[in-house]
Amino acid sequence: MSRRPRLSWARKWGVSLASLASGLLALFVFRRGLPNLPWIVGYLLLLWLVFAVFTELRAPLEARGRRLVLDAADYTLQTLYHNVLLFVLPSYYASATLTAANAWFLLLLAGGALVTAVDPWYRAVVHPRRWLGHALLAFSMFAALNVALPLVGLRPFWALEGSAILCALALTPALRGSGGSWKGAAIRAAVFAGVAVVVLAPLRAGIPPAPLHLARATLAWSVSGLEPVGPLASPISAANLRELGGLAAYTAIYAPAGLREPVFHVWKKDGRAVATVPLSPVRGGRAEGFRTYSRKTDFGPSPAGRWEVDVVTEHGQLVGRLRFVVTE
Repeated sequence: MSRRPRLSWARKWGVSLASLASGLLALFVFRRGLPNLPWIVGYLLLLWLVFAVFTELRAPLEARGRRLVLDAADYTLQTLYHNVLLFVLPSYYASATLTAANAWFLLLLAGGALVTAVDPWYRAVVHPRRWLGHALLAFSMFAALNVALPLVGLRPFWALEGSAILCALALTPALRGSGGSWKGAAIRAAVFAGVAVVVLAPLRAGIPPAPLHLARATLAWSVSGLEPVGPLASPISAANLRELGGLAAYTAIYAPAGLREPVFHVWKKDGRAVATVPLSPVRGGRAEGFRTYSRKTDFGPSPAGRWEVDVVTEHGQLVGRLRFVVTE
């Protein structure tokens, strides 16, 4: 290697480039609209199977000095992690609101995809810490299942809870340890699943409700035939607002076919909620999104300020946000 710098470079960066290329290929296929539920489930089953077999065989392989096999298994898991994270990244990007709390989950997802793409970083950060590899497995499976389960009609809240339970149970091989009992590992995984459900409940507002997202959001003075009439651009003067007699927040929400989810419009002024309007439950399946709106006529004696209309699910997950400014 020292006499052939190109081989040294290929050894250090070759897997990174291969992992990035395969991840981009998966991303390209996703953007083309080809992947569906069987793709995601099949990929997750492959990831878990490789993880379970490698976890079971690691100790015997280390005892026999089979470093080449161990390295190959590590590289395979790293590539699978990367592809899973990159696979679901577009869905979370569409669903996340960059000015809201759920943007942190998108950043965490992108960070995981980046670390698993760059082999030296992965080997320096994840490889020496086996617990971090297990956490990466749970996070990758959770992110993918949270997108996959709504595709079969499961509502976002139950998709969150189901994803937490399944990714916790997937850690059973890791919790077994070396030579431990499968029964004890299963009990520990079940307890871990219960803890994950309890911890996740107050954090759900910080997780995008993928694959739900705003397909269209428009401010208008009215809505007719489920289409906005007289779209308005921000800022809007208070005098114009009084002349119009109110505003309508028009939103088209994309959801997969078979999904039915109650949603609300939360009108906020300067970050404070002033009105919550229940809307017709979203029915998935329309490519342009399920069209709905709310209209507000009472803006108070001093309407000037920064206004937001948050589209939220029944359990508080933010689907999207419409922002506008009212001036004096």
